[in-house]
Amino acid sequence: MANRIRRARRVSGFSQQQLARMVGVQRSAVAQWEREGGTCPSVHHLAQVAVATRVHFEWLATGRGEAAHGDDRLQQALTTAELARDELEASVLALLRAMSPKRRTVAYRLLRTLT
Repeated sequence: MANRIRRARRVSGFSQQQLARMVGVQRSAVAQWEREGGTCPSVHHLAQVAVATRVHFEWLATGRGEAAHGDDRLQQALTTAELARDELEASVLALLRAMSPKRRTVAYRLLRTLT
């Protein structure tokens, strides 16, 4: 849930402080919700996060179902974000997708060599 809350907030363009204000909590509460092993929001606050970030409550709470309410761009952004664990991975993924298939293979071999 922590990763879904973080993704929904970031894709929606809100800082932790902005989301906290919208939900009626302190910024530290949002930081806790987004931290692995941190606290979980109440059902009431989770519903407010879903409304503020325009995502489905069920997806936010459980990871099941569609993420976004009929907004294809938001849905795509959230789906892409699910593939990456952090912003660095998301950047690498975006770079790979921009490469030709031949260059992507070269990049893959280079990464494999480095690991």
